[in-house]
Amino acid sequence: MSTTVHELRNEIRLAVGRHERIESTAFTKEALAAICEAVDYRPKSDGRPAKSEMRAGILWTIDELDTDDPAEADRPFRKTELESILAALS
Repeated sequence: MSTTVHELRNEIRLAVGRHERIESTAFTKEALAAICEAVDYRPKSDGRPAKSEMRAGILWTIDELDTDDPAEADRPFRKTELESILAALS
């Protein structure tokens, strides 16, 4: 049986020291910031960067995107991206 997007998100949350969520939801800014830290990506924006900036940075750091341009990640992570993130965290 294949892993669901919800299960992948929860595995990633646990890998970066966050709590599992009962409902299937996209990552919060806090969870994205924890993932950024875990993959050693430092957002360019001061303060609280946009979710799209953090998503793009994460994907760029793990070689899933050619750039860390936020316009490239202005949507929740896709299942294949979640699998790549989890692999990078393992």
